[in-house]
Amino acid sequence: MDHSLQARYGLKRVINASGRMSILGVSAPADSVMEVMKQGGQQYVEISDLVDKSGAYIARLLGSEAAVAVNSASSGIALSVAAVVTAGDPRLSLRLHQEPVLKNEIIMLKGHNVQYGAPVETMVFLGGGRVVEAGYANEGRKEHIEQAIGERTAAILYVKSHHAVQKNMISVEEAWEVAQRRGVPLIVDAAAEEDLSKYVRYSDLAIYSGSKAIEGPTSGIVAGKQKYIGWLKVQLHGIGRSMKVGKETTFGLLQALEEYQNKADNSELEKQALEALQPLAALPGISVRIVQDEAGRAIFRGRVQIDASAAGVDAKHVNDHLREGEIAIYTRDYGVKQGYFDIDPRPLQGDDLQVIVSRINEIVGGGQE
Repeated sequence: MDHSLQARYGLKRVINASGRMSILGVSAPADSVMEVMKQGGQQYVEISDLVDKSGAYIARLLGSEAAVAVNSASSGIALSVAAVVTAGDPRLSLRLHQEPVLKNEIIMLKGHNVQYGAPVETMVFLGGGRVVEAGYANEGRKEHIEQAIGERTAAILYVKSHHAVQKNMISVEEAWEVAQRRGVPLIVDAAAEEDLSKYVRYSDLAIYSGSKAIEGPTSGIVAGKQKYIGWLKVQLHGIGRSMKVGKETTFGLLQALEEYQNKADNSELEKQALEALQPLAALPGISVRIVQDEAGRAIFRGRVQIDASAAGVDAKHVNDHLREGEIAIYTRDYGVKQGYFDIDPRPLQGDDLQVIVSRINEIVGGGQE
């Protein structure tokens, strides 16, 4: 693999073992996607027409009534909130944050009010909403949402993410039941989810990242009911102007979505590739096992568990040294305080796994002296 582009601008070579992470550029689109972006970028098109036609195309693929391509899942949240608080009123949409909005409350489970690189509530505020938390950090029930509904409620926002609390939280199906019964729109943030059609069935607006599971260019999708997507499109001439998505990105996203429809399930191959981590278990205090994704997706990762008293170094020390080396190695490090980090095989390229193993050997071996 050629790292001359990184070298040209003085950037480090990065090994991404953390997953589809925005801080590392999310994913590496296929040649076919990049080729379409080149073709699309080098031609002119009526953007309003592209917005409509690409949206209709995405909706067909996802099985929703309508859809719109946006520049990220984050802006998908802000635009969806703006859509429901303004109800598509052009004046309110253009004067968002200047005119008072009466129905601006967005109900969220407390365990869903997470920080994913930015706080979810910041995106809600950007869209003119105000977060009303329901439930508790370790429990979110149907009645918690139901009791929070009032005359100022604009929507319920359900966050389907590994960042969110998983314990004692109602499912998206249960949230949809409450929303329908009470006649309140449900927005589902399913940014990194792999099942693109499921969340469309249990929401009025479903938000996906175009660059995570789909492995397209940096982009997002909002898919859902015709009425709400119509309201959202009004926002493209308001706050959405600063979130616009380029023509080349739109074409790249459509190509990636098309290819995603018949993407092979590589989880078994990825599981096998992780066997390359097993030699690390020969180091004192180190054990290696395969774990499945927290949010239940068919994603398997290698978990490197470090017993600091036997290894002479703790997980945080090893993880910091991996990240700060000449080659920056990023693991999925949510568990370092519990003594482990995970290796996500999906973004690995070339000799990445070998480099990871030899670096861990060096760091832990160094700790043994």
